[in-house]
Amino acid sequence: MTSDGSPHRLWGGRFAAPVDEITERLNNSFAYDSRMWREDIQASIAHAEMLGETGVLPKEEAAAIADGLREVGAGLEDGTLAMDPRSEDVHTAIEGLLRAKIGPLAGKLHTARSRNDQVATDFRLYLKHAVERLVELLAQIQHTLLVVAEREMDAILPGYTHLQHAQPVRLAHHLLAYFWMFQRDRDRLRDWAARTDELPLGAGALAGTSFGIEPAIVARKLGFARVAPNSMDAVSDRDFALEFLSAAAILMVHCSRLGEELVLWSSPEFGFVTLADCVTTGSSIMPQKKNPDVAELARGKAGRVIGNLMGLLTVMKGLPLTYNKDMQEDKEAVFDTLDTLYTVLPALELSVRTATFDRLRMRQALAGDFSTATDLADALVRTGMPFRQAHELVGRLVRLCVERGRCLDDLGSADMVALVPELMAVEGLSMTPEASVESRRTPSGTARSSVERQLQQAKALLGL
Repeated sequence: MTSDGSPHRLWGGRFAAPVDEITERLNNSFAYDSRMWREDIQASIAHAEMLGETGVLPKEEAAAIADGLREVGAGLEDGTLAMDPRSEDVHTAIEGLLRAKIGPLAGKLHTARSRNDQVATDFRLYLKHAVERLVELLAQIQHTLLVVAEREMDAILPGYTHLQHAQPVRLAHHLLAYFWMFQRDRDRLRDWAARTDELPLGAGALAGTSFGIEPAIVARKLGFARVAPNSMDAVSDRDFALEFLSAAAILMVHCSRLGEELVLWSSPEFGFVTLADCVTTGSSIMPQKKNPDVAELARGKAGRVIGNLMGLLTVMKGLPLTYNKDMQEDKEAVFDTLDTLYTVLPALELSVRTATFDRLRMRQALAGDFSTATDLADALVRTGMPFRQAHELVGRLVRLCVERGRCLDDLGSADMVALVPELMAVEGLSMTPEASVESRRTPSGTARSSVERQLQQAKALLGL
């Protein structure tokens, strides 16, 4: 705090008059970047220790600064200290607490660094930690999908294209499709982590520093794999934030698709699943209603996350090198996305874990839907007939059945041959959904052996 009672600033000597209140409000980022206080203290300790180790600061001064920062961190953790909410940003707030703790020596902490490389470091460090938690949440929903898939191995339901009945599939196979979506999400975040693992600290405001620092020491202390090679890029790069938002947007699309299917399947028209009371809500006017709110919000909040990506892309698209105040808009988009994912993933996992699937209703939905027609065409192909001819013949059979109010399920061999004489060459054909499912033994198919193999692959990826 300054002598006039206003919050401490990291700048001001150049200015003869205070900024206007509206400028203060527009400029202030403390309300949202204050969540990075742990990372700010962690990076500042590493920086101070490096200044002492390289002789830029006397060792005793560097040690006193580092110890003071640890005390500030401990005070914030246990609640005996609090950051000044009037601070311009988290960096100002932490330095203000340090100044109150160790006096003017706190001013030496900023030797050989700028807020430009400081904030870029804090932000990367925060995201590295945050994404580790996100990967864990993804693993949890993947594990739940595996458990439910194993339990529902014998459940068969219509598979859809164009939201029309296509071919019978195992419910386990259907659920595991989402396992692989979320696996790609985990892989993308791992790829992101490798590119983000670069220390900006040492870049200064944009041109480096004239002090004899060794950023590699800081990188080692903070767990960064390498030091940024170009100081201008280091302070102006927000690719790591954009790439995270891109991966998050794809992740939320997957959540949205799973949510959409739970919404559809829980409707009376489908009746495939009953969602637990803990993930549904009622209506203020209709007593009978049980609304799939979690699934709907997983679907709806995808728009929010996609919007965050579009927003930051738009902010960054026209910025000249290097740092510009526009880039202060990066954190709210990222933090909001993280908070959304931290809520949606556990809620969606709970929805799947507590869902009750109606095997009988799923099986009944296959009755009379012609979803085994492809199996009949394949049987004709095995007699030597070209697939296009077989497709035409079976298509004609389906049309005749529809016109006469029949379905493939209730046609005997004689009935089929009467309608399509070429079927006389087909022997021992079973038109049941069970036979259809079990015939698809390709490595990625829906037969029991294929799904069991898929389960083993999935378990190996989770270390189970």
